[in-house]
Order: sequence, then C-alpha cells, then structure tokens
Amino acid sequence: MMQTMSWTRNLGSRFACRRLAWGWALLLVAGCGPPSTPELVWGSRGVQGGQLVKPRAIAIDKDDRLYLVDWTARIQRFDTDGTYQKKTWMPPSWNNGRPSGLSIHPDGNLIVADSHYSTIRIYSPDGDLLRSVGGKQGTAPGELSYISDVVCDAQGNFYVAEFGENQRITKLDADGNFLTCWGEPGTEPGQFARIRALALGPDGNLYAADACNHRIQVFTTDGKLVRIFGGPGNGPGELSYPYDVAFPPGRAEHLYVIEYGNHRVQKFTLEGKTLGTWGRSGRDPGGLCSPWALAVDRLGRVHVVDSENHRVQRARF
Repeated sequence: MMQTMSWTRNLGSRFACRRLAWGWALLLVAGCGPPSTPELVWGSRGVQGGQLVKPRAIAIDKDDRLYLVDWTARIQRFDTDGTYQKKTWMPPSWNNGRPSGLSIHPDGNLIVADSHYSTIRIYSPDGDLLRSVGGKQGTAPGELSYISDVVCDAQGNFYVAEFGENQRITKLDADGNFLTCWGEPGTEPGQFARIRALALGPDGNLYAADACNHRIQVFTTDGKLVRIFGGPGNGPGELSYPYDVAFPPGRAEHLYVIEYGNHRVQKFTLEGKTLGTWGRSGRDPGGLCSPWALAVDRLGRVHVVDSENHRVQRARF
C-alpha cells in the first residue's frame, strides 16, 4: 500500500512537472517568459547566404527589412524573423577593413559607414550602390578618418562619427559638403574616446556612444552639449563600452544602449535614468558574448547583434 501511494505521489509530481514545462512552452511561444528569455534566436556561423561571422552592425527599415554587416564585409538582408532574403553584397573595396555602421536614410535607402575608406555609401534595399560621400582621408574640416557610424536627419544632413586620427562628429549637408564638426580626444565633457555609434532622438538631439569613456553624450545637431550620462561600471545606470544606441520608431521616450563590456542591453530615459537591463554573459538563449549592435523595429522589439555568438536575439523589455 505504501509503495502504491509513493508511486501515485511520484506520478502526480511528474504530471505537475509536465504541466509546468507545457506552461513555459506556451509562454515562450506567446513571446513571454522570464526576463532573460528572448522571443527569438537565429543565425549560425558560416559564410553561406544567411550565415554570419561576427556580425557588427544592424539596421531595420520601415518595411521590416533587416540589414546586417559581418566580419566578412558582407551586407545581408533578412526579414525581422531572421529569414534570409537572398540579398548579399560587399562594398567596392574592403581589403583594408569592413564597414562598421549601418542606418536608414529618410528616403528608405541604406547608409553604410565604409569605415576604413573614410566613405559613406548609399545603397538601395536591393544592394545597388547609388552614391558615395566623402572618401578624402585627413584631419582638416571636411576630411574624414575612421568612420564608425553615420546617421541622417529629415533634411538629409549627415552626422559622421569618427575616431582614430579624429575623435569628433562631422556634420555634412545632403550633398556631402562640410557644415561643422566638434570634439577632440579626451575625457572631459564634449571630448571623445572612440565614438562607436550615433542615434537621432525623438527630442531632436544627437546621442553618441562614447565607448572608451563609458558614457553617452547628447548634443544638439549643431554640436552644443546637452547632457552626459553613464560612467564606468556594471551597476544600474553604469556602462562598459557602449557600442550602439537605438530608439524605437516614433516618439518613444527611451533609449536602448548595447554594452560590449557588460554583455547586456540597458534601457534609459532620454534624461539618462536607467529603466532596466536585458542579457548577461553566456552562450545559451538570453546569454550574450561581446554584442556590438542593436536595432528596434516598429513593433518595439529589440534585435540584439550577439557578435561572438554569430547570431541575433530578439527581445522585448
């Protein structure tokens, strides 16, 4: 009798475990689950179409086309569920190095920061090279050094993040003519130590990921410093090598920051108050390894470029 009761208890426990597992499975399918659980994980290491090798920049357009550039210098196009759309191309020259920044022009075309060639390249969604801007290396106004990222405002002006010879932001008009620049090497306000990325906020300001200073600096589009937040560390509100910044489309009043050093994404108000983090160091879903970039789609889903894991993870938080 005791043996039968014990078997019954064990059977009930197994059914309870199964119910719990089924419950988690339903939550995951529905896009819910523990805070560290991604909605979707996709990608694998390789050089075939749809595979990735250390992806390093991402952009998503209004038609849900997702663009990635990786360590092989390939620019590939996917949908936001990770389905490869068989569009792969490379810049005209890439032997000196690979592009490290992608963004979407107001006209819907793709902006590529061809970093080692000091050049901005504009491509159609199908990979046709439409035009190039810059290309003259140097430190004088209008010349460019290593371009880490480029964004474009509604008037067509380009904002170019530079490091190497130049630690500055350069503003060009829609035809590529020099307008202004600001910044220099250093740790003081308005100085930079490797700007990795830029984003234009819903407040009209320009947000710069000042990576080696472990902070975000915010400027007007004419270069006036508005505020600074962050600082080195792994606590709430602190940053370790912020490598990318992104806003949700529309008027959402928060900013997402990818942290290469802390292997996480941190969410901030526009004033710099932390709203939480997602991710941790690891190889399993929800784990990140040296993430480089992120983008937010029109549904508010955050697509995280999990670089050393050769994949993309999608989450909401």
